[in-house]
Amino acid sequence: MEWFEALILGIIQGLTEYLPISSSGHIAIGQYLFGLTDPEEMLAFTVLLHVATVLSTIVILWREIVWIFNDLFKFKWNEGTKYTVNILISMIPVGIVGLCFKDTVEAFFGTGLLLVGCCLLVTATLLAFAYFAKPRVKEEISPLHAFVIGVAQAIAVLPGLSRSGSTIATGLLLGNKKEKLAQFSFLMVIPPILGEALLDVLKITKGEAIANTISTSSIVIGFIAAFVFGCLACKWMIDIVKKGKLVWFAIYCAVAGGVAIAYTCLA
Repeated sequence: MEWFEALILGIIQGLTEYLPISSSGHIAIGQYLFGLTDPEEMLAFTVLLHVATVLSTIVILWREIVWIFNDLFKFKWNEGTKYTVNILISMIPVGIVGLCFKDTVEAFFGTGLLLVGCCLLVTATLLAFAYFAKPRVKEEISPLHAFVIGVAQAIAVLPGLSRSGSTIATGLLLGNKKEKLAQFSFLMVIPPILGEALLDVLKITKGEAIANTISTSSIVIGFIAAFVFGCLACKWMIDIVKKGKLVWFAIYCAVAGGVAIAYTCLA
């Protein structure tokens, strides 16, 4: 992988992790266009980029994270404790997928653009439903809704299904407040991604991972690009959700998905 390819992929990851257009789908498209054919190597690099965007979440939402931990370490049943419990509940579905179906999920990556295109169309449909659905605003995200949003996150491991788009759209369809959904969607992904990164590190230390052929400079450039653009996109996306302008991303995903499918069929 050349440094400029790592730069482009880092920018793509940083922007699309938060914008509801699927980071995995766009990374797959970038991988295909650059001719990066090693799925295991790309999976490890993608996990690294995800860690960079997790750090950008921590930077942008540090006040909320400090509030959660302050309440949590009071060892009382308070708002921060409730929020933590909801995050833990939302992790259950993706944890089951990660532990029981990890190999099956990873097999979908590197299989071409047809699946990506179809999943982008599903993302577009979800966003459109969320935009046109009659608002039923709830003040707080309930444990049941946290679990359902977690199911949406677990399904969104497929390339082309937007994680942020799926979780935010699901929350809106359930009647939750826009202002709280974006924040919850971005915070709930921190533990699973850090857990995935830890498992990858353990694989490397045990010698189970393939030799990394990506240069250090490419890794650093990709990481920094994902972090910087992740900070910009995270802040931007929170404002977009508050203003309810997700329909434009539905249109984009529909067009991108259609192009990916057409390209696959005509190639």
